[in-house]
Amino acid sequence: MTRYGYFLASEEFGPAELLAQAKAAEQAGFDALAISDHYHPWTDAQGQSPFVWSMIGALSQVTSLPVTTLVTCPTVRMHPALNAQAAATSAVLTNGRFRFGLGTGEALNEHVLGGAWPAADQRLAMLEEAVEVMRQLLTGRRTTHRGQHYTVENARIHTLPDEPPPLYVSAFGPQAAALAGRIADGFVTMTPDGELVEHFRDAGGTGKPVLGGLKVCWGRDRDQAVKTAHRLWANLLLPGELGQLLPTPQHFEQAVDLVTEDMVRSDMTCGDDLDEHLSSVRAYEDAGFDEVYIGQIGSEQQGFFDFYGAEVLPRLRGTA
Repeated sequence: MTRYGYFLASEEFGPAELLAQAKAAEQAGFDALAISDHYHPWTDAQGQSPFVWSMIGALSQVTSLPVTTLVTCPTVRMHPALNAQAAATSAVLTNGRFRFGLGTGEALNEHVLGGAWPAADQRLAMLEEAVEVMRQLLTGRRTTHRGQHYTVENARIHTLPDEPPPLYVSAFGPQAAALAGRIADGFVTMTPDGELVEHFRDAGGTGKPVLGGLKVCWGRDRDQAVKTAHRLWANLLLPGELGQLLPTPQHFEQAVDLVTEDMVRSDMTCGDDLDEHLSSVRAYEDAGFDEVYIGQIGSEQQGFFDFYGAEVLPRLRGTA
């Protein structure tokens, strides 16, 4: 049975807003929370980027819902040994309800320490080694690792959950999906691509959870909702590898000039049409996803939670 979660957008909202949304999501009947892990927002119009590990600590104190990072890049900005410690503490704070979503990242967030942004095949190799390092450390054993990309010297994590948090790997292409099937406990991808899900399952992912997410802009005035989505999240419709390669919010602001309001109107769920919202979520179910996370764009947060709590979630679950 599909689970429905709320997607906390740390690029758009500050800490207090995210905590309020988490509480509202639980009250509305969502099953879980996901949170993005960014150093920068995509554009200055979004305007936020709180540190994800501080947020997870705070979330653990205001909600009982499971929390998943969608997703953390554990390869460049923070060493895998530090990511493993952060994940272990998060799992303890949430009483075992933390799941660690991982990916190869974007230059937007990972270039900030001054290193070169690796090519895609190297990023995949770094992610595979990072997962290996983190799995070793999350056992609680003293670990020494000297690999191609990372060195760990006599490290041991002392604050551990009863069970290591599951490691989910994100992918947007067949090669990365195959890696996820081979090394991960679950799969993350943001579009309802059933073929990509099959790549994951064929590579060893059978029986493992598949997670996805989408942004919507609920509002009574559809035209205004389209304008809000276009102003804040036009970057979602950028083509190709731009999302992985552009290094600053200013570059994204230049690129989103390619995205028109008509493109947003056509490709994003905006307004208050119940069937449109249901169809957008069900596309993930039809593609074989086990968990779908929905994030609301803009300030109409309470209206969104009222709408989803009363109208959308009951119909998705067949209880309306």
